[in-house]
This record gives sequence, C-alpha cells and structure tokens, in this order.
Amino acid sequence: MRELPSGTVSLVFSDIEGSTVLLSRLGLAYTDALDGHRRIMRRAWSAHDGTEMGTEGDSFFVVFGGADGAVAAAVAAQRELDASSWPAGERLRVRIGVHTGAPRVHEGGYVGMDVHRAARIAASAHGGQVVMSSVTAELAGVGLPVGVTLRDLGVHQLKDIATPEHLWQLEIEGLRADFPPLRTIGAASRLPMTATRLVGRDDDVAHLVGLLRQPGVRLVTLTGPGGSGKSRLAVGLAEQLLADYPDGVFFVPLAAATTAEVMWTSIAEAVDLPPRQRTPTGLVEYLSDRRVLVILDNLEQFADADAVVDQLATALPQLTVVATSRRALFLNGEFRHPVPPLALPEQPTLAIATTSSAVQLFVERAQRINPRFRLTEANAAAVSAICRRVDGLPLAIELAATRLRLLSPQALLRRIDTALDIASVSKQTDRRQKTLRDTIAWSYDLLTPPQQAVFRRVGVFAGGADLDAIAAIAATDARSDMGHDALDIVADLVDVSLVAAVEGEDGEPRFTMLETVRAYARDELRAAGDAPAVREMHARHFLAVAERLEAQRQSQHLVALDLAESEQDNFREALAWSVEEAQDRNRSTDVGLRLCAALSWLWSTRGYATEGLRWYEQTIEQARDEPSKQLATCLVGMAVLLLSQGNSERARALATDGLTMAQSLDDEETVAFALSVLGTAEQQSGRGGDARRHLEEAVELYRRGAPSGRMGRALGNLAGIVEMSGDYARAEELMKESLALFEAMGDSHEATIQAQNLANLLVTSGRTDEAQQLAVSLVATVVALRNPNLTMAFSNTFMNILIQRGEPVPAAHLFGAEQAMRQRLELPNPYEQEELEEAWAAVEKLMPVDEWEQERLIGQRESLEDLLLHLDAD
Repeated sequence: MRELPSGTVSLVFSDIEGSTVLLSRLGLAYTDALDGHRRIMRRAWSAHDGTEMGTEGDSFFVVFGGADGAVAAAVAAQRELDASSWPAGERLRVRIGVHTGAPRVHEGGYVGMDVHRAARIAASAHGGQVVMSSVTAELAGVGLPVGVTLRDLGVHQLKDIATPEHLWQLEIEGLRADFPPLRTIGAASRLPMTATRLVGRDDDVAHLVGLLRQPGVRLVTLTGPGGSGKSRLAVGLAEQLLADYPDGVFFVPLAAATTAEVMWTSIAEAVDLPPRQRTPTGLVEYLSDRRVLVILDNLEQFADADAVVDQLATALPQLTVVATSRRALFLNGEFRHPVPPLALPEQPTLAIATTSSAVQLFVERAQRINPRFRLTEANAAAVSAICRRVDGLPLAIELAATRLRLLSPQALLRRIDTALDIASVSKQTDRRQKTLRDTIAWSYDLLTPPQQAVFRRVGVFAGGADLDAIAAIAATDARSDMGHDALDIVADLVDVSLVAAVEGEDGEPRFTMLETVRAYARDELRAAGDAPAVREMHARHFLAVAERLEAQRQSQHLVALDLAESEQDNFREALAWSVEEAQDRNRSTDVGLRLCAALSWLWSTRGYATEGLRWYEQTIEQARDEPSKQLATCLVGMAVLLLSQGNSERARALATDGLTMAQSLDDEETVAFALSVLGTAEQQSGRGGDARRHLEEAVELYRRGAPSGRMGRALGNLAGIVEMSGDYARAEELMKESLALFEAMGDSHEATIQAQNLANLLVTSGRTDEAQQLAVSLVATVVALRNPNLTMAFSNTFMNILIQRGEPVPAAHLFGAEQAMRQRLELPNPYEQEELEEAWAAVEKLMPVDEWEQERLIGQRESLEDLLLHLDAD
C-alpha cells in the first residue's frame, strides 16, 4: 500500500453539480458521461502526484503533498472537462474545493477539522468553479499555472465550522470566471451572477415588485416567447426583493427537469437541503417556518409542474413563487405577467434609436464584444433595422450583437436573414439557446403532433390572421387528420407564447406571430412538404377576402378600407404565390389577375399605386397570351393607377388594349369600363373630343344595366369634360346624378369625391358662397377617408375658394402642404405649373407674389389634414 502524505497536505474535494438533473436527461448515457468524468479527474490527480482517498458516485476526495500540486491538478481537470465532448451535447460542471492543513493519518485515511473544512469549501462552490482557503491561496499564489489568477471572494461562514474562512477563487483563462454567490451561511439568497444590467424592464420590475408586496400575492408567472428575457427579468426582480425575504431568495433552473421528482429534488438542492432530506416531505418541513422567494425558471416542458407548484403553495403559506414559462400554470391565485419583446425604435434616426430599449441592449452587448463600438448617425438606421428584423427579442439581439466582432452594423444587416441560426459564442449559453432556432425548437418539440401541424400552417399568414382564415387554412382536415379542433389548438399555441392574440380592426380576435417564430414555422412547413398546398389555400382564401371587401366598399367604404389594410401583408403573400406559381407552371393563374382587380381600389385610395403597378406588371405579363375577362379588367385597372400618377399616355394604351380584348370577348361590362378609363386618359392627354365621345358611349352602355359604381364614376368623369367645355349647367346635372347614385348605394367615399368635384365646379362658375358652404361640410369626411388624391384635390378646391374670398395666406399654406404631400407620396401633378400660375395671377391683387411664395414654403412644413381641419374650425 502506498504511504499517505503526512504533515501539511492539501485536500481536494470535487463533485458534479446537478448530477440528478443530468441523469434524468441522459438516462443510460449518464454512465458514459460519468466514466469520462472519472478518467479526466484521475489523469489530473495522477499527473500531479495526488493520492485518491475515496470515490463515491460522481465525487472525489484526493490528497496532495503541497498546494502547488493540488492547484495545478484542479486547473488541469477544469480545462480538460471544458474542452471535452459529452453525450447529447451536454456539459459537465464540476465544482472543486481545496484546503491546506495538517489532518491526522488514521487507519489508512485522514481525520480532523481540516477534512471537514475542505469538504465545506467544495460544497460552497458552483459547477466549473475552483474555490480554496486562504492558506492554500497564500501557499500557491507565487507559483500559479500560466493563465491562472486569484479572485478574492471575501470572508464566509461555512456550515458547521465555527471559525469564518477567507475564500479565494481560481480564475482560469478561457473558462468561466463569473459565478453566483457562494453557497455559505449568511448568503442564503442564491441568484445567478449577472454580467450585464437589465435593459428596458424598469416598468416591469416596478410593477412586479409592487404586485408581490400586496397581501395575498404568492404566485406570479412570467410568460412570453423563447428569448424574450423572462429569466433575466426574474433575476432582476429577485435582486430588488432580497430584503423582503429574510430567509432567502433562491433561483431554481428547471429547463432540464422532465418529472415532478426531478423538480422537487432541484428545488431542494437549490435551498441547500442535505441530500438525505431532498424529498417532498423533507423540503416542506425545511421551509415550513421560513419566508422565502423561489424563482422556478422554465416550467413549460413537463405537464406536472403545475401540480408541484400547487402542492408547494398549499403546504407553505409563507412561500412566494415567481415562475417563468412560455405558458401560464392556470392555478388559482396565479397572477400572469406577459414579457413582451423590447421596445423598437419608431424611426431609424439616432435621436429616436437611443430611446429604444432594443437598441440600448444591442449597443451594450456590442460594446462588450467591441469596446470601440458607438451608435452614430451613420449606423443608427442599420442597428434599428437589425433590432426590428429580430422582433426586439433580447436573446436574438444578443446573438446578433456578437457578430460585430467582424461585421459593421450595415454588413450584419445584409446577412441578418440568417438570424435564426446566428450562434452564441459564449460557453455559458444554455444549450437550448445556442441559436434562436434552438430556442424556438425547444418550444416546438414540446408540442403534440396536432399542435405542431397547426403551428406550421399558421406560419403561412403574413401580418396575422382572423378566426375565419385560421379555420380555412390552419384547420383544414384538422378534425379528421389530427383529432382536434384547430381553433382550440391555436388557443394552446397562444398559451405557450408561440402565437399572440390581439384585437383586430373589426373588434374580433386576430392571431399573430413574431417574424422570427414565423420564419421557423415556415421552415418546418417546407420540411414537412406541406408548403405548396397550404400556400395555395392561403392565396385562394385571401382572394375571396379581397373580392368580398371590394364589394363591401360600395356601402361600407371606411370599414372595408380598414379591414383591407389590415390584410395588406396577406394580400402581398397571396400575390407573391400567384407570381411564383405562374413561373413554375409557365402560365398565369386566375388568382393573380382577380387579386389585382379586387385590390386596385385599395391601391389607388391609400396611395399604394407604385406597389400596385408592380403587381399588375408581373401578373399581366404572365397572362398576355391568354385573353380573358380578368385580363381585360386588369389592363384597364392598371391604366387607372397610371392615371393617378399622371402617366396618361401609357394609361391610354393599356385602356385601348383592354377595350379591344373586351370587345373580342363580347364583354359589354368591361367594354364600358375600358371606354370610361380611356376617355379619362384622353382628357389628361389633351384629346377632349375623343374623351367626351368615349365617356358618353360608356355612360350609354352603363344605362342599359343596373346602376353601379363604375357608372357613377363615368358620369363624374364625363361631367369634368363637359365642365371644361364651359357647359356648367350640364356638368352640374351629371355630377348631381353621380352623387345621388353613390348616396343611394351608401358609398360615402365616392359620394364625397363627386361632392368635392361639385364644389370645384361651383367655384369655377363663380358661386363662391355655395362652394364654401359645401366644402366646409365635407372637410371632416375628406380627412377621415384618408385618400391622398381626394385630400389633395379638395385642398386645391378650398385654396381657390379662399383666394376668391380674399384670403391668400391660408390659400398659400394649403398649396404648399399639398405640394409636400405629393412629393412625400411620389405622386406627380401634371397640372402643378398651370395651377401655380393661376394662383399667382389670382393673388397678385391681394399681396406681393414673393410674400405669397414665402407663405407657400411655410405651408410645405405643415400637415395638409391639420390645415384643412383648422379651416373647418374657423
């Protein structure tokens, strides 16, 4: 038998932190991990002449002849443990304690207080940490291994040791250095060490502190999507409540817990309950007379978590629990606090970006990677865009910011489409959160197969979806294929924070996803092979929505407009599918043509003409060789958008093509539509005779059928041409007929357009008082309709009324604000120079033209809508 070192020796104790949880995760593979751990530790002990005194489970007791050998062995063991690969990608965190003293050798072992002191020092440490007594630190301090330094941890009271001990930590280059407070007496509160400040959560912390200080509040659950910062908020909250809980505040990580037994054991281990007492009964007895706060972190992955919390709350009336989970526990007395993503900048300017908590977090994390990084005017827009692209999720922001070691914000933005796969470079990052994809996958893997199927389908919606859309697409064959109602499953997805429920424009619930979560769902949809079928269902559903809203606008314009705008992203998604489908099949689909025809009113009304023209271009190009009613309608509809941009020549050509095609198909309705638009294009091109002839022909065709919106617009356009000929009486008749038709239909939008045209006619014919009376009655409606073209035309009418009444200053302001709106929306005015010259000629008797020009420039800095409402108030 080897002779044991005697005299002054260094005693080392070690064990694996969280071995119970590790065993539950690895199962049979735990023995492989344990064997690998033992080989590494024994190599380190042997290489530095250590004598192994005992091994039990995952623990070691080893004695060295001096402090230098003990420290060198501990460093070597931690370095090899960190560099090694473990089953299932796990990490082994081994805590090591070292003390130097003079224990007695007795019957082949050591006895004395020095042995107990060494064991207590090891028990105070955390996985990956090496803690030593002051004696060991003094002896080893001169000859520490390369890359190793000492950190002073202060004086601590060790359990069952009468004399306080000054403890030190080995800091090993390349390995973790920041650990939670030691597990020693007088340091009952044990929270994770936070290397960075809590950003953007001041309001949350203040609210939660106030809530937990209210009588009877004993359970609060922080809910939110993966990566939203629930755990960090919980720690920040606990730090503010240390003084409220004299018996301790404990953080219990439960991401790996899969059974109630492991959860009970983990809580018991966190409060430092002796191993033999780590049972539910033992834990309840231990905490029965203590007022403590327990943070239960990550409860979403197993179904029995709520039962454990309920048992704890029932048995321990002084216990307060803060849980973090992607789903609520649904227990009596539970208060839920959703943890949303961080606030995003409303505009990408430096001044506004600096007020955004998402940007603040990005900058703080970026400066830890690159201390020279600063937020500037040059990079503020890129940083703001990055934060928006990752939905303001703290985890995603932190992962993205690490890439500033190599990339500028602008370069990172160009590569951010791979945000789901940006990996953490930190060795301390939880395996579940190595990438944002891992975080979302963690939640996805916890879903049942029916829930996963619906989650994938919901990812097809852009900008969210209402219940009808969910039922049409996500719920397809839900009962037969999945055995569940998909709408109920969507509610389950809301509960686990993968889907959010908000109130839609119509007051009905609307379901949305963070874009990062949606990207994951779409990837899974493609991987499952369901993407083509689901995308087609989506496109056809939103085609039906677009056509229904196009019809609804005739009687409920504002309601239909708001609903249509809320579905803009889904319409875009449907159009993109139709374009891709046409390319794949080398021929057009009726979906794209019908969508363009149904959405043209929205594009022209809301100032989306440029985007609408792009969709028209792609869709018409793919259908050119297949004449149809839909194609003819689209040719004419595209001409309408071109007219709104002042491109009358191309509009005239497209309207002519549409007319020819409709005539070849004997489609009288579309022929009338084409003649009406062709007449308007010819009017803008200066072909007044042709314009009047085509519009009169269109009106005649419309009169053969039932009154319609297109008939009303044709009447109004014809009235405009008649007005230009000087026949004001006939023009007024036509306008009033059009106005009456739209009022009978309940179309407030088109009725307002015709009323505005009538007011302009009254001004032109010298009936200023009547014009003003009508215009004042229209102001509120014009502004509420939010139609840029209508607003600008009405502004011009009101400007002329003001000039005729001798009020040039507010007239100049209106003119300038109208010009600014056109420039902002990139909507040219082909008559602008003519209108300007007319205005100058009209005001030169009222004020100097240069002064009027100055007032016009002032107006360019004003809101046109505000000016109009102010005039109405006057």
